[in-house]
Amino acid sequence: MSEGRNNEGQSPTRMSSGVDPKLLEILVCPLTKTTLEYDAARQELISRQAKLAYPIRDGIPIMLPEEARPLD
Repeated sequence: MSEGRNNEGQSPTRMSSGVDPKLLEILVCPLTKTTLEYDAARQELISRQAKLAYPIRDGIPIMLPEEARPLD
């Protein structure tokens, strides 16, 4: 096993979803510029102010409003 990697070959700073926590800390909603909430169960980043949920696909946040799911 190489140094700095876990058994699955991922960096130890990455979450099980494959999203780097440091990336999640700096991302903001592209429409409102407000912070996002991470929903691990749905693999989404939630913008409460914009009422949108941005998907995370293969560990990559898709920060396009047209790809976001409207929140109820």
